[in-house]
Amino acid sequence: MKRLRIIGAALGVVLATTAFVGWPVFNGLHTDARAPAPSPEPLPHILPVVNPDGAVLPDDDPKALPEFVRKGLAWLAEAQFESGGWGAGSHANQNIRDPHAVQIDPATTAFSAMAFLRAGNTLTDGPYHKNVDKALTYLLDLVESYPKEGARISDVSGTQPQAKLGQHVDVAMVAQFFTQALPHTKHNAALRERVGEALEVCVTKLARAQDADGSWNSRGGWAGVLQSAMANSALEMADDLGVAVDREALERSRRYQKDNLDESSGAVRTESAAGIALYSVASNQRATAQEANEVKEKIAQGRRDGTLALPASMPEEEAVSEENLKKLGYDEDDAIRLTEAYRKNKAAARMMQDEQVLSGFGNNGGEEFLSYMMTSESLAGAGGEEWDQWYDKMNTRLAKIQNPDGSWSGHHCITSPVFCTAAVILTMTADRVEQV
Repeated sequence: MKRLRIIGAALGVVLATTAFVGWPVFNGLHTDARAPAPSPEPLPHILPVVNPDGAVLPDDDPKALPEFVRKGLAWLAEAQFESGGWGAGSHANQNIRDPHAVQIDPATTAFSAMAFLRAGNTLTDGPYHKNVDKALTYLLDLVESYPKEGARISDVSGTQPQAKLGQHVDVAMVAQFFTQALPHTKHNAALRERVGEALEVCVTKLARAQDADGSWNSRGGWAGVLQSAMANSALEMADDLGVAVDREALERSRRYQKDNLDESSGAVRTESAAGIALYSVASNQRATAQEANEVKEKIAQGRRDGTLALPASMPEEEAVSEENLKKLGYDEDDAIRLTEAYRKNKAAARMMQDEQVLSGFGNNGGEEFLSYMMTSESLAGAGGEEWDQWYDKMNTRLAKIQNPDGSWSGHHCITSPVFCTAAVILTMTADRVEQV
């Protein structure tokens, strides 16, 4: 395995909106793989947040997770199968909400495990570290036992994430989880090697499956743009870790997401987003976040060191230009590319403040929660007032619609409480990405 350079990974999100064009859905057979729920440890109804030194943080501590998020984590822990996996259920049986009466699937397992990681659990520390460790073992065994050829990592089919997002969502989600788990394997060289090699397998499969236009939509689901956003994030995160990523595949992916939104006119392409503006706008925002944040940092640095002689009163958006980026050392092509990414990211952020855009399909499904997560990841990377306002809005919005048992459920498409609960937790913890 190639030597990996561990740095923090930023996540991104992109969504688009104009014509209402639906995508075909994939029907699949439901498989009952019921297993007893694990009992990782006796868990109180609301878990305290624990510092690395074991000290319990009080509820009013700024580092403490909101109570409703802790309640969601407790529910999600009980939803895990003994094998370490989670399942979202099949598209053919969306009415089944019992988390143990469904088939385990890779995407939902990875998505749920990421929620625990981001909430402060590692492979060895935190009240849910056993849940993370079991999920990692399950997914490593899955990837290692499946042929490296082709674009899949399992034979599981007909799942809600596959039908609604696309057939490549398993690889994209699992790759993201491996990138987030890898920095926590320093204690175990053999495990680190396994995770790194499995991540490389997933990254290779993603590049192999990419369509010529930079998307992963040819076998996409109802809202394939979201699958493409997940794949884009996986490639970016792997690239940040120093994994060998096909640079052309990554740039094609970014270009596809950028093209879904015209920042000048506000037009959004939704033919791969089931006609829903939210999905395309959030995907665009996520996919442009890394480049937009780079621009923000460089402009701020140029102001501090005097490279850019700009009035202190000049707003950031006016300061960002191709000319100023060239003064900071970028060549013309990079200056054009980064300025465009910044402008599209800002336009997407403004659109996400529109309640009509936020309403998505009209009621919440897993796709809405996933879109909120991508916007959180985009804004949290830069921090500041925009993130604070978004966090407060999501805090109010999501707390109100939590189920009494601590979960969240979708009312259309991805109805799975497991998938939706993981997405909400990830939405509310996007500012907790650890630098390991």
